[in-house]
Amino acid sequence: MAFFHNRTVNLLNLHYVVSMAAMGGGGAFFSVYLLKSGMSVPVTLLALAAIFGVRFGFRLGVLWLGIRIGVRGLLLIGTMLMAASFPFLIGVHGVGPGLFRLVLAVAVADAFYWPSYHAYFAALGDEEHRGQQLGIREAIAAAVGVVSPLVFGWILVRSSPAWAFWLTAAIQALAALPLFWTPNVAVPRRAPGALRSAIAGSLLMVSDGWIAACYFITWQIALFLALGESYLAYGGALAVAAAVGAVSGLFLGKLIDSGKGTRAVWLSAVVFSLVIGFRALSLGSPALAVAANATSAFVTCTYVPTLMTAIYNKAKRSPCVLRFHIVAEGGWDTGITLGLLAAAAITGAGLPIGVAVASAFLGLIL
Repeated sequence: MAFFHNRTVNLLNLHYVVSMAAMGGGGAFFSVYLLKSGMSVPVTLLALAAIFGVRFGFRLGVLWLGIRIGVRGLLLIGTMLMAASFPFLIGVHGVGPGLFRLVLAVAVADAFYWPSYHAYFAALGDEEHRGQQLGIREAIAAAVGVVSPLVFGWILVRSSPAWAFWLTAAIQALAALPLFWTPNVAVPRRAPGALRSAIAGSLLMVSDGWIAACYFITWQIALFLALGESYLAYGGALAVAAAVGAVSGLFLGKLIDSGKGTRAVWLSAVVFSLVIGFRALSLGSPALAVAANATSAFVTCTYVPTLMTAIYNKAKRSPCVLRFHIVAEGGWDTGITLGLLAAAAITGAGLPIGVAVASAFLGLIL
C-alpha cells in the first residue's frame, strides 16, 4: 500500500478525520437547527445562501495573508476559526441579530479553511496515488461519521444546544494538532498564468457547488422533515449512511489510479443519477428516505474521488496551488449560492422539496 508511505498525507488525513468528526456531529445538524429555530424552509435556504455569498468577498484577504505565512499557517487559522464559529448557532432564534452574526462568523471561517485545506492536500499529496489517498480519507471519515451524528443527536435531545455546539467546537480545535508535524507550503508573491490554469477547475466547482446545494443541504432539510423533525431519527439516518460508506470507500480510488479515469466518470455519473432520483421520490415515506440517505455512501466512494483527483492534480501542476483553490472555491461559492437560491424559490413557490433535491441533476450534467 504505497499510498500509505506519505507521512504528511497521513497526518493531513488525520486532521481531516478529526475535523469531519466535528462537521459530521454538530455540523451535520447546522441547517436543521436553523429550521428548528423558527425559520421556514425557504428562509433557512436563503440564510445558508447568504453564508456562501458573503464568504466570496473574503478571498483576496486569504491570499494576502497566505503570501506572508504560507498555506499551513492559513489552515491552522481556518481550523480555529471553524471551531469558533459553531457556538454562534446557540444564539440563533429565527431571523435576527444572532443569525447575522452566525452568517458572518461562518463565512469568514469557511473562507480561510477550505481553500487552504484543498491547496495543502493538493500540494502534499502524490499524483500517482491520489485516488487511493482520497478513497482512504473518505472511508475513514465515513467510519467516524457512524458515531458522531448519533452522539450529537442524543445531546441535542437530552441536554442542550450549548453542550452540542461547544463540544463540536472543541473537537474541531483538536483537528489542528496533526498540522504541527507537517511542513509549510510557501505561496509565491507572483504567479503568472495562475488564473488561467484555474478556469477549468473553477467551472467544475461551480457544478459541484450546485450539486451540494440541492443534493446535500436541501436533502438534509428534506430528510429531517420526512423523519418528523426528530434529532435522534435524523442522527440515526446519518449513522446508517456512514456505516455503508465506511466499507465502500476504496474501490474507485484504485480504479482512478490505474488509469481508468473516464470509466470512473461514467460510473459515478450513473450511480449519482440513480441516487438523486431515489432521493427525490422517497420523501413520502420515512423508511424510504432513510434508505435513500444510505445510498449517499455510493456517491461518496464514486463521485468524490473522481472529481477531487482531477481538481487536486490540476492544482498541483498550476503555478500556485493556493491561487488555484481560491479561484476554484469562488466557483463553488457561485454554484452553491445559485443552487440554494433556486431551492428557496422552488420551495417558496409551494412546490415539493423533492423538486429542489432533483435539481441536482443540472449540476451533474455540467
